[in-house]
Amino acid sequence: MKWGRLYGADYVNVLYNSSRSKITGDFRFVCLTDDATGINKEVETYPIPDIGLEEKHWRRGCWPKISLFKEDLYGLQGRALFIDLDTVLWGEMDAFFTFSDGFVALDSRPWRYKSGPPRTMSSIFAFDIGSMNYLVEQLMDARDMLISKHDIEQNYIADAAKHISYWPDEWIRSFKYHLRQPLILDRFRSPKQPDPETKALCFHGRPRPIDLIIPPKSNWDVFPHYGKGKVAWMVDYWLKNGGSIQ
Repeated sequence: MKWGRLYGADYVNVLYNSSRSKITGDFRFVCLTDDATGINKEVETYPIPDIGLEEKHWRRGCWPKISLFKEDLYGLQGRALFIDLDTVLWGEMDAFFTFSDGFVALDSRPWRYKSGPPRTMSSIFAFDIGSMNYLVEQLMDARDMLISKHDIEQNYIADAAKHISYWPDEWIRSFKYHLRQPLILDRFRSPKQPDPETKALCFHGRPRPIDLIIPPKSNWDVFPHYGKGKVAWMVDYWLKNGGSIQ
């Protein structure tokens, strides 16, 4: 999904080209967007479905993602894998389609906590199209109450989904938690490259992938963390998959 100006068409095209190299056989690559300008012709584009959200709900919490669960999503059928635009596909992705039935999501709890319940993230999840329309119906029936209660859409999904399975920990890594160098060292060493077991790399908040590819002159990380300049392995990934650095 792409809306607003935060992510340009390059993000869609890079994700498509990376998917093409990491997924075996035929697949349909769909982008729901409010602006299809510059997106490769191989990508199917459709408007983001209207589920009764106000403008403010598009700016915080990614609530438009819930529209993916509509019973009729432009006639699409079958197993779908949703991937955030700022995700880097590092390894083979076929297993994401066959790992488990039902709804499968990312558990970020091992990244941040030693114990406790799963922390559902909506960065990359699999589902059967049309099977979770109840999430749309519940949100449309009690929109303001549910948004106030959960703040962001992934908290709502975690609470309302009837059953959630989670990806193996080693499949998905966080740039912040696994690759960014520790404080002080981050002033002298570039971020680590993902290990061979990693299938997908998540970015959440700052920095975003483009910050490592076309960096600002100042710190691209969030103080007290520090990052400056291009990250070679991210530049290679971006260019190999058709991204621009102009």
